[in-house]
Amino acid sequence: MTPGDKLLGRLLGRSSPLPFDATPPAFNGLQLQLDAQGHVLSITGTLRTQLAQHLLPDATPPLHSLLRANCALSIEGQPSDWQRHGLDLDFQGIAGQTLHTRGWIEPDGEHWTLRLLDVSDLLAGRQLAQHREQNHQLACQMSEQLRVCTLSRLPEVLNEHLASVAQRWRIPCIALALLDDGDQGWRIYGQYAAHDAPALWQTAQRLGTSLDSVNGNAPLSLDIARGHNDNPRLHSVFGNADGFLVPYRDGQGVAAWLLCGFYNSQSQTSERDWLNLTAALAAPLLSRLREQRHHQQLERVEALQGLLGTGWWELLPATQEIQLAPQLLRSLSLDDGPTRQPLDLWLELIHPADRQELGSRLHDLQALGKPLLTSVRLQRSDTEHPIWYRVQGQVLGVGDNRRWIGFMLDISDIKNQQLHAAAAHARLDNLIASSPAVIYVQRYVNGALQPVFFSDSLLPLLGWTLAECDGAALALLIHPEDRELYFDRTRQLLREGTVRSRYRVRDKQGHYHWLLDEAKLLRDDLGLPVEAVGLWLDVTEATLAAEQVKQSEERYRILVEDSPAMICRYRPDLTLTFGNTPLANYLECLPAQLPGVNLGEWLSTEQRHAFVQRIGQLTPEFPVSTAEISLQLPGREHAWWVWSDRGVFDDSGALVEVQAVGRDNTEVRRSQQQLTQSAKMATLGEMATGLAHEINQPLNVMRMAIVNVLKRLSNGDAQIDYLTEKLQRIDAQVQRAAKVVDHMRVFGRRSEIEQQPFDPAQAVEGTLSLLSEGLRGKGVEVRLTPADFSVKVIGYADQLEQVLINLMVNARDALLSQREKNPGLNPWIAVHTEHDSRHVRIWVEDNGGGIDPRLLERIFEPFFTTKPIGVGTGLGLSVSYGIVENMGGRLSVSNGEHGARFCVELPIITA
Repeated sequence: MTPGDKLLGRLLGRSSPLPFDATPPAFNGLQLQLDAQGHVLSITGTLRTQLAQHLLPDATPPLHSLLRANCALSIEGQPSDWQRHGLDLDFQGIAGQTLHTRGWIEPDGEHWTLRLLDVSDLLAGRQLAQHREQNHQLACQMSEQLRVCTLSRLPEVLNEHLASVAQRWRIPCIALALLDDGDQGWRIYGQYAAHDAPALWQTAQRLGTSLDSVNGNAPLSLDIARGHNDNPRLHSVFGNADGFLVPYRDGQGVAAWLLCGFYNSQSQTSERDWLNLTAALAAPLLSRLREQRHHQQLERVEALQGLLGTGWWELLPATQEIQLAPQLLRSLSLDDGPTRQPLDLWLELIHPADRQELGSRLHDLQALGKPLLTSVRLQRSDTEHPIWYRVQGQVLGVGDNRRWIGFMLDISDIKNQQLHAAAAHARLDNLIASSPAVIYVQRYVNGALQPVFFSDSLLPLLGWTLAECDGAALALLIHPEDRELYFDRTRQLLREGTVRSRYRVRDKQGHYHWLLDEAKLLRDDLGLPVEAVGLWLDVTEATLAAEQVKQSEERYRILVEDSPAMICRYRPDLTLTFGNTPLANYLECLPAQLPGVNLGEWLSTEQRHAFVQRIGQLTPEFPVSTAEISLQLPGREHAWWVWSDRGVFDDSGALVEVQAVGRDNTEVRRSQQQLTQSAKMATLGEMATGLAHEINQPLNVMRMAIVNVLKRLSNGDAQIDYLTEKLQRIDAQVQRAAKVVDHMRVFGRRSEIEQQPFDPAQAVEGTLSLLSEGLRGKGVEVRLTPADFSVKVIGYADQLEQVLINLMVNARDALLSQREKNPGLNPWIAVHTEHDSRHVRIWVEDNGGGIDPRLLERIFEPFFTTKPIGVGTGLGLSVSYGIVENMGGRLSVSNGEHGARFCVELPIITA
């Protein structure tokens, strides 16, 4: 027997070789005969049927063609090179499997024999051991990280570990469920879902009690979709998905579940591995959570003790010490001291008035076991009010195991409130005795209320005593006109339980007092009346004052309604809240219809804007404003009202309401318009000569041009250029005359209803266009300083032009009169304009010597004139003064160096 046979025998478990003459059994493995180049000559053995390729007759394939690709690279050279080496070869098995073998090669004559044994079980066991070792290492690593991470990162670390488990075992959805703190069932503490898998659970999702009925002794696989689930309650956990549950048990039962969704456990991982893996996740997690809850509980207890100003103490009789809770040390301002304090030192903290009593009670607690309950004050001088503590203690245990334990509770607020309540009660008694309020009690006896108590304030108020105000006598003290009201008050009190009434009661001097009676009926447990408690409050002055106010309001109402003026109230947005009859008559409605109507409906856009802007400028310091407003009333063209507003403001100075009084100024305004128009037409009449000259001058020029053209035509010497030049001159003169006529027509027209913004330079230009030629014709020089600026004023441009014409015509008449006296006078009229940030001023000055200073104060009076009788009306300057004042400006006069100086000052408006 060869050595190879002996080795094969040992591998096959045989202790002795076969007899020489016996037929060798089939090799329990794989035996291949190779030639010197490594080609396979024959294959025998029990494993021959498991190869994917079988040796064909007359075929000698190389050995590496039968091996797996990765294994074929591990044998190189010839069989003679493989001696004395252990060979691990992987053959291509049937159905794509791999046949793992281990063996040796030995010479066989001219050939070589390769003997191999199946080692698949050994490799599977080693792989399983490696897999379990990896699982154990992963579990240890996860458990260690959960133990050392901070509490704040605990959920994050758990989710990372769940993701690692899901990726290692290819689990689409995984979660860890814990019992809820409130024992309300199970709750998802952490979960992970692959990006391509639907999420079965969400963090903090409540699962209820569906997991309580599941057997927690081993992992439980689920297949809800195929109906293999023996626990229908788990349908709410997994839905219709396959699932796998792994429990974790501690001393109190199942404390956690590892949920694996869309997964069937068919891997090499055993049940024990799953249990260990779940324990590695759940055990440190639950430990840390219990630690967190314990820490939070301690914090809550300490916070509660701090808020209540309380803490425990324990008496140590053997050492005559007392041990105090840390929070109690801080409450007693002993932060730096030890928790154990000498008993005498602790008693020194107590106020001397309470120290002896507390020491006696502590002695009774030690010697007799008598429970301790008392209230003491601290010996503190740094606080305004004393600090009170309730000290309570008792004995625990018996014999040598006795302990003396108690607590201290800050009751300063309660004690101080009791002291305040007592003081307030005393003050209340004193206040009731000296106030006009009388507290009384009426007892319910045999269906009637009988007085049984009156406070001490009854005597100074009415002069009566309780004995003098019994049931029958009290009714006689009520005013005869109010007795029926008093009896109704009693019936209502018995019927409804509360009453509030007002009636008159006679005092001892015979005078009546108005009393406000408020009472409440008290009943017993059966609902039967017992007594009535109430008070009398002397409201005589208030009642009389209210009556006077009522009468005043009635007189005021009559005054407002009968007043010929329009009186109303409205909000800042012009919405009326009240209006009297005259205002309603103007607006053609009833007074009751005025509230809610907006006053701006009868104003134009410009008038409404100016109105709102004006009342918006009212302040508590300057609450009154007066202006003239123009309205379009029903059935009338226009109306002018002189309107006076007074603002009503709240405590913060904001405008709440406006009270207004107005009168109709329409007739006066129309008279002013007619007077202005008459003055304007009179001015045109006075300017007739100058205007005729202004129109006659261009007519003469046109006549001369036409004569020259006709001469040329008669001589046959008419040239196109000559005719064109003459026609252009005629056209220019026509435009000049038309301009004068148009301006006269505009000037003579009635003014607009509402004032409009315009440039005052336009009025100056229009004035000079009408007067300049006439003034030059009379030998008066016009000196104009053109304005190098442009501003806007609001008013009527034609009326300002009328003012300037009146001023220049008066200056012209004064100059011509002076020239008659002084023929050598060279008369001139100067017009110039200036402005500042708020006003524009137009100056009209002449060299006529000025006005008599005694007449300057009367110069603007109506019908006052210095001209001869029959020459002037005396209305020009008066009308001009009214025009400028109506535009918000001022017309003034003074004597200058050369003569009179008139100034028209108007306010500038912004864009």
